[in-house]
Amino acid sequence: MVIKDFKRYRNSIESGLILGFIGSLSASCSAGSGKMGKGADKPNLVFVFADQWRAEAAGFAGNAQVKTPNLDRLAAESVNFSTAISTCPVSSPARASILTGQYPLTHGIFFNDKPLADNATSIAEVYREHGYRTAYIGKWHLKGHPKGEDRNKHRMMPVTEENRQGFEYWKVLECTHDYNNSIYYDEENVKHSWQGYDAEIQTDSAISFIERNKGKPFMLFLSWGPPHDPYLTAPEKYRNIYADRKNIKVRPNVPDSLAEAATKQIAGYYAHIAALDEYIGRLQAAVKEAGIERNTIFVFTSDHGDMLWSHALTYKQKPWDESVLVPFLLKYPRKFKKAREVTIPFVTPDIMPTLLGLSGLPVPDHVEGTDFSGYLLGKEDLDIKAGLIMCPVPFHQWSFQNNGREYRGIRTERYTYAKDLKGPWLLYDNEQDPYQLNNLVNRPEYALIQKDLEAELSRLLKKTGDEFREADYYMKKWNYDYD
Repeated sequence: MVIKDFKRYRNSIESGLILGFIGSLSASCSAGSGKMGKGADKPNLVFVFADQWRAEAAGFAGNAQVKTPNLDRLAAESVNFSTAISTCPVSSPARASILTGQYPLTHGIFFNDKPLADNATSIAEVYREHGYRTAYIGKWHLKGHPKGEDRNKHRMMPVTEENRQGFEYWKVLECTHDYNNSIYYDEENVKHSWQGYDAEIQTDSAISFIERNKGKPFMLFLSWGPPHDPYLTAPEKYRNIYADRKNIKVRPNVPDSLAEAATKQIAGYYAHIAALDEYIGRLQAAVKEAGIERNTIFVFTSDHGDMLWSHALTYKQKPWDESVLVPFLLKYPRKFKKAREVTIPFVTPDIMPTLLGLSGLPVPDHVEGTDFSGYLLGKEDLDIKAGLIMCPVPFHQWSFQNNGREYRGIRTERYTYAKDLKGPWLLYDNEQDPYQLNNLVNRPEYALIQKDLEAELSRLLKKTGDEFREADYYMKKWNYDYD
């Protein structure tokens, strides 16, 4: 178990930049995929993730309606995980899995606005222990709130140092979606305002951090709130790109009666994406200008997707691809000379061990995700048939729209299969039916396929210790309130 006492270190602050050097702490971790490099061999990590960006909403993913020239250029230089899956597709659970490499029923965040305990060694703590500067800018959404207290009040309060999971440089607010009037707290819990559209100024802050730390190894997380709703709040110049909504065609799984509402939302969603795409270009330029591009792992992804009225549903937490699939691009010029596509299912808990493996750092014993680094480097094969998807506790939008359905499921390269507490629920052949319009569950001609998918789901549930019980069981077990 890695020692987690950072209070004995005192950080000095100059112009908002932490200058304190964090020495190595003693650790006992399982061996990673390689030995840690020294000095300049240590790769930097820039991890950029947007909130609620579904996988298909990018030019490189085949969507000709949304303009993402910078992401398209990034994809042309990256490993593209085309079956990247948000295991529990809602904000806090996904973020907790990114930081811990664990599944939601292990780290305990399977519902929004619950506090992430300090039981597991986080990805930032591993990097920090091996001499990295660690930074987090933007939305956190892992502070939670005490039982019985108002979540909205606690979303606007600072995150104390002991709850920052090893991040030093800190420009963070727990959660807001008021993108043009948002605040943040620094390392000393002093309150500040982002002046303007917050994702743009947060990007400026990230670029400043890169410029100031280019001579030493660092890991930087930049967490944008958009394109999460409210959809119509991007700066005007980006909204103007999609002002003519006649050019927006909704997906075939949006009912005709909801097409107008969906078109309006999608126009705003794409406007946010246009802004973020520009910022991706600026970040890429900053890494190049700093002279560190070759030795920097640059990741772009999201915590989960957005239904946007597909299947007559909104928001996330559902098992359909609009909610479950996310973009995941990984650029690392030092190791990967050409772009490539990885179709093997890659789930949220896999992120931490894979990044540690590519960095030559040890993976803590508690991590449940799979380290893809050996596979990416051509050193080993992986036998991964499916990625787990789950909804242990439905939250309010899901409850209103679908009677509070809990589910467990899997997403393979080809199929989606899910069951609720009553039994098998959904089966889609995503190759033949990419918009998931034809539910094949319990059809005799698919009996053998369903049997195999059920066996794989059962195997994954057993592997992760998931009993698949009703939501109240988990809420009582963790002493949570429903929000």
